[in-house]
Amino acid sequence: MVELRTVPEGLDRAAERAGAGFTFVADDGIEDEWSFARLAKRAREVAVAMVERGMSKGDRVALILPSAVDFIPAFLGVQQGGGVPVPLYPPMGLGQLGGYLDHAQHIVGASKSSHVITTGQIRAVIGKVREAVPTVKGMLTVADLEGDASLFRDPGLDLEDPCFLQFTSGSTARPKGVVITHGNLAHNCHAIMTHGLETDDEDRGLSWLPLFHDMGLIGFVLAPIHHRVPITFLSPLMFLKKPATWLTYLSQHRGTITYGPNFAYAIATKRVRNEEIAGIDLSKVRIAGCGAEPIQAETLRAFVRRFGDYGFREEALVPSYGMAEHTLAISFARGIPTDRVLAEDLWGDGNAVPVGEQQDDVEVLEIVGCGRAFPGHRIRIVDNETRVSLADRQVGEIELDGPSVTAGYFEDGAATEASRSTDGWLRTGDLGYLVDGQVFICGRAKDVIIINGKNYYPQDLEWAAAEVEGIRPGNVLAFPTRQEGLDREAVVVVAETRDAHNSAPLAAAVKKKIYDLLGLMVDEVVVAEVGTILKTSSGKLQRGKTRAAYETGSLGPRRGEGAVKVAGRLVQSQLAHLKLSIFK
Repeated sequence: MVELRTVPEGLDRAAERAGAGFTFVADDGIEDEWSFARLAKRAREVAVAMVERGMSKGDRVALILPSAVDFIPAFLGVQQGGGVPVPLYPPMGLGQLGGYLDHAQHIVGASKSSHVITTGQIRAVIGKVREAVPTVKGMLTVADLEGDASLFRDPGLDLEDPCFLQFTSGSTARPKGVVITHGNLAHNCHAIMTHGLETDDEDRGLSWLPLFHDMGLIGFVLAPIHHRVPITFLSPLMFLKKPATWLTYLSQHRGTITYGPNFAYAIATKRVRNEEIAGIDLSKVRIAGCGAEPIQAETLRAFVRRFGDYGFREEALVPSYGMAEHTLAISFARGIPTDRVLAEDLWGDGNAVPVGEQQDDVEVLEIVGCGRAFPGHRIRIVDNETRVSLADRQVGEIELDGPSVTAGYFEDGAATEASRSTDGWLRTGDLGYLVDGQVFICGRAKDVIIINGKNYYPQDLEWAAAEVEGIRPGNVLAFPTRQEGLDREAVVVVAETRDAHNSAPLAAAVKKKIYDLLGLMVDEVVVAEVGTILKTSSGKLQRGKTRAAYETGSLGPRRGEGAVKVAGRLVQSQLAHLKLSIFK
């Protein structure tokens, strides 16, 4: 029998464990170690301060706090007082402020937040949000949250109460607030830590993921609290500036659990130098999760080859699938389980026909498996039109059922209804297929490109383009568009590079690579500067908006962004909300 707890109950239980709880590493390397007991006390101080400032049970409170050592106690404190935290990513720079204010105003307004907790610096530039959202009673800083913990009064939360609102990244529409209850969270944390990662008292996690996104927040704050697992936190920018820090701190802190999206493994493989990691030992790492974006088998294999001499093992890899509407995690696999299928049949008929290792004379796609549904949860594949369940190896839309499926979107009945099948299963909008219960992800249903009656998944075009030397992996988009004179939609690929002066030969190489691998001649390849492709707050590529910018002639780099700033925006974004999809 699973013992389910609210987050405050979980924190109280965690406080009984002696020793380290959360360790915060500043960008200058100084470490600040908090026990779970210290964290619980600070949360109650915040709770008392918020109640004194008018927060009532069920009130939403927006959090815009870049630092983990500020964010985590504030998030937990709002919950301790009965409030419902609403995490927002912080502004990335003055050049992006106009769009950011619109985004922040939308989320604060849509959530009907009663308060905003942020830093003094951020408060100075987003004051208009308070003026524009009538529900906001005050904009507070961490310095305002000094309550007396002895005055704390339990608000009486139960598993049906909202735990927090996780706003979707808005890659296809305006962000919507997913209502995650304490029960949803407790079930998903149990699935993650017990069934997925099989944690024990010897485990210690390390994360540089943004905490305003579900993979960082649930995977490395809330689930570890529920299961009393110590965690070390680095900042996202620390990883981006020097990817070797991810590995060196894993070694120094004897970390056993860590996570990152596909692009993080690619960056570490390419940018970490031997002299930066001399003497490190990665043999203690037993879980190295990967999610939040399409997973490429060769990226993971390259990471294993690069760091195998330092003790890293392939069996530590955990390809993962998840989404906010399922709280976080949907399924985990181990190692690099792949399915090699005939490209022609997958694209043309939606059938995943397996290919033998020796069949080198056919077009083959290699798709990474993401594991099976957790106990008490279910995954099925349905036909996109008839909604009838499909057999193994038939591609359709992935649907989900179980206690991790959330109640829906905050005060948005129409969107909630549209996300459910007639029998109540969650419609993910993802394309995939099952093999003996293991799920394989092909792409997003609405993104399929149809040329001459044949289906192409844009992710396949993007992966092919990313294999060209000079093209930035994870920064490629493919989409269809109307072009005068064609009796079909044209196919355009936008690919970023740091070698823009070499754009013509790169474009030709991308066209050839896609044709060689997929048999499709794309109509145009736009080789663009870093920062051209539009992204959501979580760093997911915005296909629709990038396509619209291309069609209106406004596609171009966001000026004034140096390499470090672009990288910083990428992670505070790309990992920001990350759907670890854990995962998207």
